[in-house]
Amino acid sequence: MNPRGVAAHNPLLQRGAILLNVVGGRPGGSGVAAIDVRREPKPGLWQGLFRSESARGYALTTPMLAVLFLTLAAPIALLVLYSFWTQMGLYLDQTPTLANYERALGAANYRTLFLRSLGISSLVTLITVGIAYPIAYFVAFRVRRGKFLWLIALTVPFWTSYLLRVFAWKVILGYNGVINSGLMQLGLISKPLEFLLYNPTAVIVTLAHAYAAFAILPIYVSLEKIDRSLLEAAADLGDGPFRRFMRITLPLSLPGVIGAALVIFVPTTGDYVTPALVGGPSGTMIANIIQVQFGRVNNWPLGAALAIASMTAVALAAIFAIQALRIAVARVR
Repeated sequence: MNPRGVAAHNPLLQRGAILLNVVGGRPGGSGVAAIDVRREPKPGLWQGLFRSESARGYALTTPMLAVLFLTLAAPIALLVLYSFWTQMGLYLDQTPTLANYERALGAANYRTLFLRSLGISSLVTLITVGIAYPIAYFVAFRVRRGKFLWLIALTVPFWTSYLLRVFAWKVILGYNGVINSGLMQLGLISKPLEFLLYNPTAVIVTLAHAYAAFAILPIYVSLEKIDRSLLEAAADLGDGPFRRFMRITLPLSLPGVIGAALVIFVPTTGDYVTPALVGGPSGTMIANIIQVQFGRVNNWPLGAALAIASMTAVALAAIFAIQALRIAVARVR
């Protein structure tokens, strides 16, 4: 068969990167065919870049990365820069110094507020995730119809303003609030309970309710993606419900749990509205002091140092908690 004829009728050889040109045997030669290999020219730089999937992905995310840089990275860089300066009355001394960090980390009252903020945020995260997981599990595994309506119903309380929800809890937990009035009407108490409001417990309850929906949704997504055949196979092998949950459901839903924990832990540490309204003196958090430094005191460098130290502490605590959770789940499995 003539190789040229084969190449003429084969579109793969016509469009391929290698064209085999078979030349007949030379006169007086051994009859061995000579092969001429021709390659397509290499694409240009830009053409080669946009052929790559990763390059096209980066090109699509470039506008969003630019927005994130301008709205997140640049303010944080400015905050870091301010933290090394000194406020001298109305004058801002731009001489680099670590005095603000020494004051932020060395003062006992600031350390107390740091620890209190981390403790309150940790409890809020544990309570919220602990409440959100069973709800998400019920919607993902037990609800057969109308899951979308269930999700909408779970988010109805969050259609109102965050500030209104905080004030609602202030009314519920107040001295003459719903709880005290109800208990007195039932004759269970003779005078209103004073420990319900203006303390860390009120802050924890209010924050847990405020961020509940943000925990339910990511956990629900992780549970919904679990392959049900894995649970059926485990049941066929003799695993009970608890063992199936610990070996399959919980590990596979761990990304949603971690995401929910981060979504709750990070912003609650920096929340200053809720402690200001329902926390009282004993419920004050580090974010309230940062707000005072940037507002009434007008000491931006110290406020920046407190903010950077708070963000660093939150990042280290989050990394430690995530690793501890992964190790615990691995040991259970």
